[in-house]
Amino acid sequence: MARHPLGRAAEHIVGLDPINGRISEMTRLVEAPPRWRTATEYVEATLKAAILEGRIPAGTPLRQDDIARDLDVSRMPVREALRRLEAQALVDAVPHKGAVVTDISAAKAADSFAIRQGLEEVALRLSIPHLSAEDLAQAEALIGVMEVEPDAGQLGQLNRRFHMALYARAGRPRLLLLVDRELAVFDRYLRFFLAARGRGGMAQDDHRALLQAARARDAEAAVAVLARHIEIAARGMAGFFASRAAGA
Repeated sequence: MARHPLGRAAEHIVGLDPINGRISEMTRLVEAPPRWRTATEYVEATLKAAILEGRIPAGTPLRQDDIARDLDVSRMPVREALRRLEAQALVDAVPHKGAVVTDISAAKAADSFAIRQGLEEVALRLSIPHLSAEDLAQAEALIGVMEVEPDAGQLGQLNRRFHMALYARAGRPRLLLLVDRELAVFDRYLRFFLAARGRGGMAQDDHRALLQAARARDAEAAVAVLARHIEIAARGMAGFFASRAAGA
C-alpha cells in the first residue's frame, strides 16, 4: 500500500496561535522543532501543512491506517484529527471512501469569499477601537515581510497573520476562529493562484491602506478598504478559474 506524501511537518505554522501569535514566535518556530500537547494536534498539524503546501493533492484519500503508520500513532488521534480538518473545510467525508482532501473549485472559492467578507467586516469593526500600538506594529512588520517573501506558502501564512493581527481585539473568540478557518481555506486558493500568476498577484497596497485606516481608528474607512480588498481578490480568483477552465 502506498505511503502518504507527508514528508516534513511545516515548522513555520505548527503550534502558532492564529489569534495572538507574534512575529518573534513565528521566527522561533521556524528555527526550532515544533511541540504538540497531544498526538491529535501533531497529526492535525502535519496533515494540515501537507494539504496547504500541496504535498497531498485535492481528491487524495486519507486512509487512517496509512497515516497512523507513517506518523507512528494510533488510529484514535488520526480519526479525531480528520474530524478537525473536516471542520476546517480541508477534508471531506465521502460515503464509501472515507476522508478525502477537499477539492478546490470556482464555486467553493466564491462561497469562501462571501463568508470572509461577512465575518471579517464584523471582526474588524469590533477590533479597531481596541488595537494596541503593538498590534499595529505587528501588522506593519508583516506587510514588510510579505513585500519581499518569494515563497507562496509563506505568503499565505503571512497574509493570515496580518489580517488576524487587525482582528485580534474583537473580543469574540468564536468569531475569530471562524475567520481564521476561512483564511486557511483562502490560503489554499492563494497558493494555486500565485503559482499560476506569479508573485505580482499579491500587492500590498490594500494592506497598507487597511493599516492606515486602522491607525486612524476609522472603522468605516477600514471596512470599506477591506470590502474592496476581498472583492478584488474574489474577481482575481474567478478569473483564475475561468482561465483554467478555458485551458482544460
